[in-house]
Amino acid sequence: MAVTNHPLASAASLEMLAAGGNAIDAAVAALFALTVVEPMMVGIFGGGVAVIRLADGTTTTIDGLATAPAAARPDAYEPVSDTWPDYMETRGRRNFMGASAVAVPGTLKGWCEALARFGRLPLADVMEPAIRYARRGFTVTPYLAACTAENAPLLARDAAIAEIFLPGGEPVAAGARLVQGDYAQTLATIAREGPDALYGGSLGSEIGSALRAAGSYLAPADLAAYRTVERTPVRGTYRDVEIIGPAPPASGGVHIVQMLNLLEAYDLAAMGFGTPDTLHLLLEVLKIAAVDRRAATADPAFVDVPVARLTAKDYAALRRPEIDPAQAGRYAPGVSTNESQNTTHVTVADADGAIVTSTQTINSLFGAKIMIPGTGIVPNNYMYLFDPHPGHALSLAPGKRITSGISALIGCRAGRPVFALGLPGAHRIPAGALQAVLNLVDHGMSLQEAVEAPRVFTWGEEAEVEDGVPETVRAALAARGHPVRPVAHVGGGMCAVGFEPDGTMTGAACWRADGSPAGLGGGLARAGTSFWPDPRRDAPSA
Repeated sequence: MAVTNHPLASAASLEMLAAGGNAIDAAVAALFALTVVEPMMVGIFGGGVAVIRLADGTTTTIDGLATAPAAARPDAYEPVSDTWPDYMETRGRRNFMGASAVAVPGTLKGWCEALARFGRLPLADVMEPAIRYARRGFTVTPYLAACTAENAPLLARDAAIAEIFLPGGEPVAAGARLVQGDYAQTLATIAREGPDALYGGSLGSEIGSALRAAGSYLAPADLAAYRTVERTPVRGTYRDVEIIGPAPPASGGVHIVQMLNLLEAYDLAAMGFGTPDTLHLLLEVLKIAAVDRRAATADPAFVDVPVARLTAKDYAALRRPEIDPAQAGRYAPGVSTNESQNTTHVTVADADGAIVTSTQTINSLFGAKIMIPGTGIVPNNYMYLFDPHPGHALSLAPGKRITSGISALIGCRAGRPVFALGLPGAHRIPAGALQAVLNLVDHGMSLQEAVEAPRVFTWGEEAEVEDGVPETVRAALAARGHPVRPVAHVGGGMCAVGFEPDGTMTGAACWRADGSPAGLGGGLARAGTSFWPDPRRDAPSA
């Protein structure tokens, strides 16, 4: 079963599974394909995290998050405000767009290392669908067209990216065929030479030099020095389900366990889905997790993240009395950040029990809003995730990893997987993943219902409530002191796989992206089977 945010990426996954590959091969093939067909969300010059469960039940995470270049300093950008909502903005938006916004990417190295360690197929085979889509082209979806139109004024500032996505000066239209010849050549080079082509090779030297000349802090040496980090997943329990998620600097695993611990004392099933009481509690625990995240969750190589404290049942018991069931509250951190929601996610499971749930991104839509000339690569704008104010947990420092809300989760009962899921959405990701877990465990929803159900979000300011929540419920939340703001959607397209005890799998994706579950059933002939004999031909002669 493969669930991605584009049908061609799901098809690439199935190609690998049909060719004898496993979930890791299929997930990496999907991610490469998404760099072509969902180019506004993900690329080989981005960052991300994969939570991997191998067929023998062992789990690990590969941290391929982007890092700050060696030349970056805490005061590299000039902040324009010390208060929200403009706290992360800087003079000239140099941390948001252009070469000065590009951080050292980890996606390509992370994908290739996962494939080399845990996959079965060669890199060239896994990359072939992506190269094909880039070289031959594919049909632009309304989603890609809308994202392009939304960002057209910014894309128009860079000739290379405008040539591809603004042909003739107009945003690429739904139904058009999009060909990316330069990118096909770049992918072919990587398929032939491996990831070292970028990390220390001629491709990396060319790209690093071009970015540095354009005003980037990134240099070829940063690419050569980049390393992924293998991390032990964060674990917690909610009722009878074990939750497995990514470790810091990905914040989702820690803070989802924290929020589930806070909610475990309440009978949410009896309170009901989407009721004012349930949504009020959700908003309150989201605010508690948000202040703790801003205070303490960052790159553990630079900040002592109190994971054990944040995920402890005792800590939840200590903070739970702060919640007033009748009134919205304000919270201070109990222990001693800014992201874009433009990301992608894949969840893949194979017949042997291996699972990959992975969230990857170039940060904002179309990353830094530029294209590296001659390569087809749209680089990230991950420098926007560092606090431009020195002296804080998320402040910029040379070599520091960005902090992400990535919440790629696996849920198990009695050691057996029952679901795997994730979604894009930046700091809204943990809220979306949390609500999916509650939908499955407390509210008894089907997998499809769980990923599509209306969501809410807050980080302590406005309470974002999706349009699917009735007006009467919104009014009840407002009466409790929540500054309600109706929104079309919270976070992005969720990709989930459900597992039954008999080995049956279900895939589900939602309307918030081009989500596409794809399953492969049946299999090879039973051992010892051959073509049915012809009695006349095969009978012994008289």
